[in-house]
Amino acid sequence: MAQWDRLRQLPIAYRQQLHELYDRDALPMDVRHYLAPWIEKQEWQRAARDHAFAMVLFQVLLENLDIQHSRFVQEESFLLQHNIRRYKQNFQRYVDDPCALATTILWFLEKEKEILESAELAEKVQLLQVEPEAMETSSQQDLERKLAGLRNEVQCMEHTIICLEEQQDEFDFKFQTQKLEAAVVDEARKKEQIKALQLLVNKLNNCRKSTLSGLNDILDRIQDIIDVLVKKELVEWQRRQQKACIGAPDNVCLDQLEKWFSCVAVCLFQVWEFLTKLEELVGKVSYENDPVKVQNPTLQKRVDTLLRDLLKSSFVVETQPSMPQGKGSLVLRTNVQFSVKARLLVKFPELNHSMKVDVSMDKEAPQIKGYRRFNVLGTKIKALNMAESTNGGMVADFRHLTLKEQKSGGGGKGVSDISLSVTEELHIIYFNTVFELKGFSVELQASTLPVVIISNSSQQQSAWASVLWFNMLSQDPKDVMFFANTPAATWPQFGEMLSWQFLSATKRGLDDTQLEMIANKLFGKKPNYDSCTVPWSKFTKENTPDTFWVWFDGILMMVKTYLEDLWRDGLIMGFVTKGKEKSLLKKKKRGTFLLRFSESVIGGITFSWVEITVTGEPDVKTVQPFTKVDLSQIPFHEIIRNYQILEAENVPENPLLYLYPDTPKDKAFGKYYTEKSGEDSPYIKYIKTKLVFVSKENTLEARSPMPSDMAQGEGLEPMNGLCGEAAVLEQDGDLYPLTPPLESYDPDPMMNGSVEDPEPPQDLLMYLNNPNLFDNDLLQDDQSLPDFSLQGFNCLLPQSCGSFP
Repeated sequence: MAQWDRLRQLPIAYRQQLHELYDRDALPMDVRHYLAPWIEKQEWQRAARDHAFAMVLFQVLLENLDIQHSRFVQEESFLLQHNIRRYKQNFQRYVDDPCALATTILWFLEKEKEILESAELAEKVQLLQVEPEAMETSSQQDLERKLAGLRNEVQCMEHTIICLEEQQDEFDFKFQTQKLEAAVVDEARKKEQIKALQLLVNKLNNCRKSTLSGLNDILDRIQDIIDVLVKKELVEWQRRQQKACIGAPDNVCLDQLEKWFSCVAVCLFQVWEFLTKLEELVGKVSYENDPVKVQNPTLQKRVDTLLRDLLKSSFVVETQPSMPQGKGSLVLRTNVQFSVKARLLVKFPELNHSMKVDVSMDKEAPQIKGYRRFNVLGTKIKALNMAESTNGGMVADFRHLTLKEQKSGGGGKGVSDISLSVTEELHIIYFNTVFELKGFSVELQASTLPVVIISNSSQQQSAWASVLWFNMLSQDPKDVMFFANTPAATWPQFGEMLSWQFLSATKRGLDDTQLEMIANKLFGKKPNYDSCTVPWSKFTKENTPDTFWVWFDGILMMVKTYLEDLWRDGLIMGFVTKGKEKSLLKKKKRGTFLLRFSESVIGGITFSWVEITVTGEPDVKTVQPFTKVDLSQIPFHEIIRNYQILEAENVPENPLLYLYPDTPKDKAFGKYYTEKSGEDSPYIKYIKTKLVFVSKENTLEARSPMPSDMAQGEGLEPMNGLCGEAAVLEQDGDLYPLTPPLESYDPDPMMNGSVEDPEPPQDLLMYLNNPNLFDNDLLQDDQSLPDFSLQGFNCLLPQSCGSFP
């Protein structure tokens, strides 16, 4: 199939790209369409280098245009006749340089191939069931049709203005001729001439009225499209950007909006030029009750208003402020650099590097007691340009800005008694520029979403909570008083936001079962949670310092840092209550286990498994939670792999056999294991030790009396870390205390002091995975290492959840 025919059959989005490609005079689409077979058969690459060959093709092109013109004359296609004649005249400028024409046509053909290739790639992606970044909605398709209709109307109006000028020139010529001949012609001839001139004036007047009516219709179309762009598409993009800032997988690409805004702006400036042309024509020929004199000022004012509305809405913040090492966007710290990017959606290449953008803070700060004020430091003025954008947009990319608190003239003098915490204070950064083109000028301003400004890294967790809450609920992106009267979140909103946190951090969100456990934790057991609401205080203030957000964020940070692969592969059930855990495991075979997050230890994860008692009843056991202290020493999958119970016969046994529901442990976790066994073990070369958590089962009953709630299967989780007997090494008949190689623990500043520095575990032993490998020969490389055998075991007490009836 010919290339042009393939292009015409593409989906509307790609045909739109084709329209934009040919929205220029270098190669009119009419010429490309009617001469498509001939154009595609020629060797334009050769012609671009060979002047003689290019001249031959140039002459043939003109002959083909003559043929098409004759055809349209026969078909009485007046508009096409005119267009083809004009195209031929335009091509005459290549008579001295036909190679330039060949180069131009070659460029267009290459761009067509790029459009085809992108369309074919998108089709392949769809066949592979890969979700596309964005799908056209019916409203967007309707907007595309309206824009295509607008471009067609403007193109027809351009032809109408040309015809009007020709008609006026005809009248002017005959009128001037009649004036010259007035003295020599008889009265009868003079009357005939006056009558003919009157007919021409009437025709010209009707043509002017028709032109003005057409321009009004075009402006009605533009008004309708601007309403859709500004009040719907742009608002929806702004809401998507808000959600994307807090982890939502929403598409925030501005390329499509830029095409739409630019298309409308180009059409408006064309209408501006049409009105200017009408003024010029009126200056040459006018008469009593001339409609152009009456209507043109009103039309000009309307064009100005539409242009001003469109351009003011087209200046946006493409990338919200963020610090390189921040927890998320919109949390800034004083004296720490941050970046932000502004973008103009109306793209005129002639404005590249000519529009200067200036950055400022809080034009009108709210009158709140203690409200701080800040100065922006760094490179505060940049030009909008296309070089700093990966997609050719007009952007000003500020990468080295900092904030400094004002020492005077700030808060403390507010008239309001409202008092906000530092992390509830919201601030806005503004961007100002001036758009000037073709005599039209307008000031533009864009603003960021509200940012939270902190002075210490320990405030990041609380600041991020404010950013989450604002962008989850606020429909007003400039509402800096949001936390003066903070609204509550519905459970569907809240649960979705929590899922986004995991999705953005680990590429896997929360499923309905996990969200139900969280809802149960917040509201208790209910048949349906949709009508439940979460107040701001319950999210971040109740049970201080261990608030709900601190608990949830502690889990999130642990998963992101230590457990991301396991979580992404669905191996961690995570959010499940102890009661639910019991009901799931008691129905399974011995050795079935699951992994869940601790409800009482911040940033803790534990596992429970089912045993069968001597009476044949299921018994669920749970280990104390592992935190970053443990996971920083040994990967969690290695803990699961090597966890052992020391039975009465002193034969270690791993009770973890099947990951819930019935996946063999090594099949589930095998790909994560960091070493092989036997001769392939890296411990042969590097005499390494690792922690293995072992429990003495024969001490469980004596050391872990079962409270009544545990007897009911609820399973308590102690808060004081690992416990058990002192760890020792036996060497040459003597016992030596063993100090495990644990790193000193620095509290996580993101936890706001909620995690206490635990006492050094006394029950951790250094235990080798393959004790038989450690003989005297292996120690020859390092004579400083003693020859020892490991006979002691570190004790980690499982906790019984009780027997089941």
